[in-house]
Amino acid sequence: MNIIKKIKLLAIALFLSSGALFAQTEETQETTGSAEDLAKQLANPVASLISLPFQNNFDFGVGPLDGFRYNLNIQPVIPISLNENWNMISRTIIPLISQNDVTGKGNNETGLGDIAQSIFFSPKAVKNGMVWGIGPVLLLPTATNDYLGADKFGVGPNAVVLKLNGQWTYGALANHVWSVAGSGSNDINATFFQPFMTYATKTGSSFTLASENTQSWDNSIFGGFVGAYYAKVTKFGSQMVQLGGGPKVFYGNNPFNPDWGLRLNVILLFPKK
Repeated sequence: MNIIKKIKLLAIALFLSSGALFAQTEETQETTGSAEDLAKQLANPVASLISLPFQNNFDFGVGPLDGFRYNLNIQPVIPISLNENWNMISRTIIPLISQNDVTGKGNNETGLGDIAQSIFFSPKAVKNGMVWGIGPVLLLPTATNDYLGADKFGVGPNAVVLKLNGQWTYGALANHVWSVAGSGSNDINATFFQPFMTYATKTGSSFTLASENTQSWDNSIFGGFVGAYYAKVTKFGSQMVQLGGGPKVFYGNNPFNPDWGLRLNVILLFPKK
């Protein structure tokens, strides 16, 4: 497989694995402003909580040239009440990427990657602690550099299932994307799977263990990582914020897997008054 195809696979993996962000709900999925409640709400992708995350990823030892990549994902989450029984949650991922020594020794690329748009339809009622959501995921070829995107429109299903159990939240998010149009030479046929579990304390802290995995089926390439994150809900003036982060350790046969990485999150929270 030539270097260009391998790099395109890296771009696809970045798109699929950059969407995981957590939030949690109460039994009626209503949000409140206490630190404990917000820490819980931030463990479930279909919570009824408006938030604006800035997810900073620092990846080291990328590819055969031991390159470096910085990926800032801006991820606005907007829940919309459709009726008394259903919410629609819009989750957009806008990736800003800067990398060096990844596509070639001394090469540097900086710009916008491919934007991902997810829609979840989720029931408001929570029965026996079970929460679920389902809907479409779209890949938009917005990359400003050929090395930062797949040059393909993509579409597929998106689903999340999780269990609320006291201070614990655990479950999994999955999607699959097929390319349907675009000028890129490599078709997309890839699955993303993310199991996770979070423990939220009564003081607004949380501890999360999550694994993000991407399987590209047309060429049998698999890549993933496991991350362990600590986060804390706090307030700056009148603005509620969650600050957090932790290390990532990579695995799989993707030739552009980093050796290791760090994720640092800054999430602006807008709970109901």
